[in-house]
Amino acid sequence: MSADTAAESLARLTAERVDHRFKGLPPDADGLTVAELAGQRRNLFTGGFATPVLALSAERLEHNLRLMETYAARHGLAFAPHGKTSMAPQLFQRQIEHGAWGITLAVPHQVRVARAFGTRRVFLANELVDAAALRWIAAELDADPDFELVCYVDSVRGVGLMDAALRDAGATRPVDVVVELAAGEGARTGVRTEAECAAVADAVAGTGTLRLVGVAGYEGEVPKADTERVTAWLRRLVALAADFDKAGRFAGLDEIVLSAGGSAWFDAVAEVFAGIPELSVPVLKLLRSGAYVSHDDGHYRKLTPFNRVPEEGALEPAFRLWTQVVSRPSAEQAFVNAGKRDAAYDLDLPFAQVIRRDGAERPATGVSVTALSDQHAWLATTPEADLEVGDWVGLGLSHPCTSFDKWQLIPVAEADGTVVDYVRTFF
Repeated sequence: MSADTAAESLARLTAERVDHRFKGLPPDADGLTVAELAGQRRNLFTGGFATPVLALSAERLEHNLRLMETYAARHGLAFAPHGKTSMAPQLFQRQIEHGAWGITLAVPHQVRVARAFGTRRVFLANELVDAAALRWIAAELDADPDFELVCYVDSVRGVGLMDAALRDAGATRPVDVVVELAAGEGARTGVRTEAECAAVADAVAGTGTLRLVGVAGYEGEVPKADTERVTAWLRRLVALAADFDKAGRFAGLDEIVLSAGGSAWFDAVAEVFAGIPELSVPVLKLLRSGAYVSHDDGHYRKLTPFNRVPEEGALEPAFRLWTQVVSRPSAEQAFVNAGKRDAAYDLDLPFAQVIRRDGAERPATGVSVTALSDQHAWLATTPEADLEVGDWVGLGLSHPCTSFDKWQLIPVAEADGTVVDYVRTFF
């Protein structure tokens, strides 16, 4: 897909009509295109938006994009942020504009979304043995010489299934693969031992449809992860790449792919990857962190490596879910009109942050979320809480990967509430 076609695909998102599919948007905007609504620069609080409504901070979003761009460049890392976090092609494009090598994805459907909007490089951080998906990928690779895809392999059986499917599809370009090293016994996917890694690599070499281009893994799955254990596993990964290179397994490549890096240990990745020994060809040191784009107020606020290296900067939580108090049955309890259908809850409950009344905003002192129903959040209130029916309550969220997926069209608002853009998601 050409750059012009990709731009046209993204532009078509702004031509989509606003209607009942998109919760939280102003009812009187029905029939407007997204571009027309954005052009009105409505205010999130006074422009007819209906609660609950999830919003992204324009300033914080841009801050996070710039920070990780700078971090990757400073540490000599290529960056393929994990797109499963947002599944938003507009954000993929902004990440690429901020220096990303490409986009990481997890399943074939996500690759189809990325390709529909012109993503040229994809790192598929998963095994792929589905014949139908492999037929599509083979056709995509054959049709577009600029399309690059790398995916995991972790078994001889899987290599055989891929080879058979690609042969049946008549593939003319090999699919690039990396051997996934497991993070340890009992971890998720990946090869458990170096000897087994070599067997998988040999199986790849025996096909005409696959090309071994490197090694990869996910340090976030290291059992009882701490700095020492994560660092030890990353050194195993680097040593595996060096051993494969010494054995001539990467002969003919222009570069070797070495990839790791979720959102909790990218500082360890940067440190260990900085010490990679000289190999036969340059190494593409590929970091895959994805949650940074919106960050959060819970899980990643606690786990972000920037807590350990504050001199390198700090990510900022860009999400806020605006809800409204609909019931205040007692002095100790209140209910707002957002629940499991609207807010992430798989890791932490939302956090009551601010209250808006009559255009004034103040901290949500004495207010906490204790439970979620499908369409309500249960709030506990102490005597110091000043909360009335009709008040807007801004909630911070934990785990962006299960926040984006509940909203198809998300307003992007400046600090004063002016909505300047809308982000379309595809889950």
